Amino acid sequence: MNAFAIPTATALSLPHSIFKSPRLEVRKGAKGKFRVFAVFGGGVDKKNLWGALFDVEDPRSKVPQYKGKFLDACQALEVARYDIQYCDWRARQDVLTIMLLHEKVVEVLNPLARDYKSIGTMKKELAELQEELSQAHRQVHISEARVSATLDKLAYMEELVNDRLLQDRSVTEVDQTSPPPSTSTQSVDVGKRRIPRKNLDVSGPVQPYPPRLKNFWYPVAFSTDLNDDTMIPIECFEEPWVIFRGKDGKPGCVQNTCAHRACPLHLGSVNEGRIHCPYHGWEYTTDGKCEKMPSTRLLSVRIKSLPCFEQEGMIWIWPGNDPPAATIPSLLPPSGFEVHAQIVMELPVEHGLLLDNLLDLAHAPFTHTSTFAKGWSVPSLVKFLTPSSGLQGYWDPYPIDMEFRPPCMVLSTIGISKPGKLEGQNTKQCATHLHQLHVCLPSSKQKTRLLYRMSLDFAPVLKHIPFMHHLWRHFAQQVLNEDLRLVLGQQERMINGANVWNAPVSYDKLGVRYRLWRDALERGVKQLPFQQIERNEED
Repeated sequence: MNAFAIPTATALSLPHSIFKSPRLEVRKGAKGKFRVFAVFGGGVDKKNLWGALFDVEDPRSKVPQYKGKFLDACQALEVARYDIQYCDWRARQDVLTIMLLHEKVVEVLNPLARDYKSIGTMKKELAELQEELSQAHRQVHISEARVSATLDKLAYMEELVNDRLLQDRSVTEVDQTSPPPSTSTQSVDVGKRRIPRKNLDVSGPVQPYPPRLKNFWYPVAFSTDLNDDTMIPIECFEEPWVIFRGKDGKPGCVQNTCAHRACPLHLGSVNEGRIHCPYHGWEYTTDGKCEKMPSTRLLSVRIKSLPCFEQEGMIWIWPGNDPPAATIPSLLPPSGFEVHAQIVMELPVEHGLLLDNLLDLAHAPFTHTSTFAKGWSVPSLVKFLTPSSGLQGYWDPYPIDMEFRPPCMVLSTIGISKPGKLEGQNTKQCATHLHQLHVCLPSSKQKTRLLYRMSLDFAPVLKHIPFMHHLWRHFAQQVLNEDLRLVLGQQERMINGANVWNAPVSYDKLGVRYRLWRDALERGVKQLPFQQIERNEED
């Protein structure tokens, strides 16, 4: 008989079924231990290498008796330690089951059996073996679920310990007279010691935008959408603007209102690098200066303009009163990606609510059942893992990296194998990826200009298929429609006083951090709340 190897990774998800083989004996010893004796060539080798693998005590007799009680940290760790020990023991029994199955396969398919077994007998044994294999297959899923549940439990405990984003700044002191949890023999009601938490309050009509939110570079258009003779009208912070190219080909942004009679300038045209008002023919340069007034004497007139630059295929403006920052952030996709679609949409929703939605992936298997999340299972626990002071991280169990980039950008990289299907445990384990950029420009209190760019690191031929851009836009519109019907309902209730962030949970971490960042910005606080909490923990 030839030896065979059992991979370690398989040992965590193998089945367990009860049957015996004449060539491999399993004897239960004292204290619930299993001892394995393999028979090779008729002799019993009690010192075989497999004995140590299965000589592990059954931990079920030591299960912690905490059912229905509040647990302190030490007791919770004891329960977690038991779960790990049980999974280890169970995995070893699953390995043993696979070994027994292997022996049975060798028996049934042994060519020597043909000398003393009829075909009917062999068919019967093969049918029985097929049933046992089916049972083993079912046990594979049970073992996988068992390990997954244990890991989810540990991850949830980690969230309870480390994620204190919404804790009140005034930390209540624990009663020093109470015995420490590690020495107490009675269960401790941790509810009495729990630090009070406060909810985010995002309710009521949208308030006027704070000036500090305007002091950023905002991408407002894709370069490919702005030709020498075209204009792009936009709204930004409830003010109308229009973008066009000057004589030098560089973009400019001026107020979309003629200084003469307040006619919208985008209804006119662009002539020799000047925007032409359709009402009386006044013409303005990219810095807002009026250089032509037909039928009258030229007066010194200027309309408001904003700093405007073009970088990496996007046009940026600075709407704030502070001097513009010296550098504009890069939003290029990662190396190896090619841009396949650039889409602009005007959406009837406040930009903060849209960002809340984009920074939340846990809703996908419930909301996007007709598009990209069709067929997704609902995980037992969804987590967003992030560095201590960051606005970026990755989702678990989804292979998706995500980042909020102030003031209004969301960047994500998705590991994907084929449409609607995710693969791997993280993006690095995936062979192909989709990269997304969402820019949520605050147009007005109930309107957002969305810039969406999609890039792939595979299938470059798709760029050359006619009308592919229309297909991408159609799909993006379908996905957004699934979100909008919900977010619009949120917006209506928010305006009427409902709090859309009434009860955040663990998978809301990135959305919560966006709201904390925005609140700190509006109050002029440089230290973000979650940074302060984690720095105190380190001290």
